[in-house]
Amino acid sequence: MQSIEKQIERSIKSKPMGSLILPDDYLSYGSSDAIRKALERLQDKKVIVRVAQGIYVRPKISTLIGLITPTAEEVAEAIAKRDRIRTVPTGSYALNALGLSTQVPMNIVLLTDGSPREIKVGKRKIKFKKTTPKNLLAKGKISRLVIQALKEIGNGKASEEEEKKIIALLRKENEKDLKHDIALAPVWIQKIMKKALNDGKN
Repeated sequence: MQSIEKQIERSIKSKPMGSLILPDDYLSYGSSDAIRKALERLQDKKVIVRVAQGIYVRPKISTLIGLITPTAEEVAEAIAKRDRIRTVPTGSYALNALGLSTQVPMNIVLLTDGSPREIKVGKRKIKFKKTTPKNLLAKGKISRLVIQALKEIGNGKASEEEEKKIIALLRKENEKDLKHDIALAPVWIQKIMKKALNDGKN
């Protein structure tokens, strides 16, 4: 038992401060129960800090503000990796990720093919919302955000400025992925997304 804890501790200390630690990272070290207990002991020893259920961080300490914890976004990414689930940011989180809104949402809502749940990270919440597979088929990192952001804005409610910004962002997307994702979007969103293709050819 001691050796599992020591091995995990050595591995954690070789990672940069601020690195997220997941029990799954150490499956080759022993049983999941032994790993969980070892991580709990390392938490007691302040080697790691728990940020959410089954997610720890190698603490990064700032002389000015003390402990720097990972963002809710980083935790959401770590959960998706750990559970091998697909996720798509939605709502105001998608707007913020694209720079269409400067407001950082207190709650991150992610569409997922995994189980629905809510996780608290500091004062913020990550909500995994079960969705249909079609909503997760988008390939492009920008275009999948655009589809969700436009759904949040609403049909016919995007301002000229927002539309211009969206088209400019979509032009950075891989054209093959963009064409694939346009086909998945509602017709009114397709019309906006297609402008990135047409304008790009002028």
